[in-house]
Amino acid sequence: MIRIAIIGGGISGLAAAFALEEHRRAGAVEYTLYESSPNLGGVLRTEQIQGCIVEAGPDSFITEKPWAAELCRTLGIGDQLIGSNDADRKTYILVSGRLIPMPDGLMFMVPTKILPTALSPLFSWTTKLRMAQELFHPPRAAQGDESVASLVERHYGAEMVDRLADPLLSGIYGGEAANLSVRAVLPRFAEMERTHGSLGRAVLAAGNKTPRPSNQPAPPLFTSFKKGMHQLVETLIPRLNPSSLVTNADLQSIQPGSGGWTVSVYPEVRGSGLKTDHFDAVILAVPTHAAAKLLSLCSPELSTELAAIGYSSSITIGLGYDREVRESLPPGFGFLVPRSEGKRLLAATFVHNKFPHRAPEDRALLRCFFAGSNAENLWQLSDDAIIAVVRNELQQILGLRAEPLFARVYKWKSAMAQYAIGHLERLDRIERLRQRLPKLALAGNGYRGIGVPDCIRSGQKAVEQLLNR
Repeated sequence: MIRIAIIGGGISGLAAAFALEEHRRAGAVEYTLYESSPNLGGVLRTEQIQGCIVEAGPDSFITEKPWAAELCRTLGIGDQLIGSNDADRKTYILVSGRLIPMPDGLMFMVPTKILPTALSPLFSWTTKLRMAQELFHPPRAAQGDESVASLVERHYGAEMVDRLADPLLSGIYGGEAANLSVRAVLPRFAEMERTHGSLGRAVLAAGNKTPRPSNQPAPPLFTSFKKGMHQLVETLIPRLNPSSLVTNADLQSIQPGSGGWTVSVYPEVRGSGLKTDHFDAVILAVPTHAAAKLLSLCSPELSTELAAIGYSSSITIGLGYDREVRESLPPGFGFLVPRSEGKRLLAATFVHNKFPHRAPEDRALLRCFFAGSNAENLWQLSDDAIIAVVRNELQQILGLRAEPLFARVYKWKSAMAQYAIGHLERLDRIERLRQRLPKLALAGNGYRGIGVPDCIRSGQKAVEQLLNR
């Protein structure tokens, strides 16, 4: 029987445990999952407040990536998935203190419809001219990695970086377009530039190759759960062996030896002393900085590479309001705030519009977001002080002066991996170093995708990697 330790009880670790469960029941594998906190699920947390479903962490996942939905169908909760209300999808950008809607036909930041873009006040005439000229860009051979900002500015100019690329990526990665790797974050864009030159031409060509039947609706952009994102965790945990799940585990060390790994941990009851156990293999499903610390003695080189992957902190604030506020808010999903506007808030979502089942008809539910240096600058403030900052900026942006019916603040320290320039090359080095260690696998959002589907896939692939060896 193979014994496997899983370090980390977020969605990556839980996905790994579920992938092992079938083998455990067949008597081929035994596993133990160690989680340092009292709760499993990591950043997937949902609260029910006054009839509203409030997400502490991510509120959805990208529908296009299949691994989360596939897991849900395996778990028997495919009927609990809900799509975003894309018929009402409208996102605003704050420009000179005014909310300007993104024009129709923008594919991320690539314009595919001429008239809506030409008529939009979101862009200056200089940027619109750049968009027209961009259609004639020749193919460009890859010349190594670069930042997303560099690629976007080359095609559309600095205004496009400021008003679209940077705000969009801030909402996903909590980082800045100038620091994020285009090959790791937007690999399609790098490939489109290589093959077509023009991003606009490439997007149009891709659409012509795979036209959708007129009677087939487009899939929703985002997917969530009827009862909130934590529904996935609540469904997963009962499908795992309870005696294999150890919470409040104070992990002291992992060391290779005797053909496997020795894991030393203080259990929840400290009086029982340090517990040491031997495993044939280990899956580190923790942030890379935590993995680096655990591997610092047995592989200093691997530890250094893992520690070099940066992370960003974030703060999410959920606010509930009455019917009057709901009726006063603009239609659509919410707004993004470019850094040039001088605000601390990066984004706000009108959750009651984005998804069904999120708030009663007489309630408005807002979700406000800080990340990176904006979050770090607020970190030491009390929840009440952070709520005051949010309310002040919502008043400036939306004219919203009403007292919220409820407010919740959720802080996530160093939770969002930052894929810096050269990230894929670093992953290649990490993989070579990992192969020197006996039966070690790595999983989590620090490697090849930060979304929920990516994390699920990373946990599943870690299991495949170990069992195949």
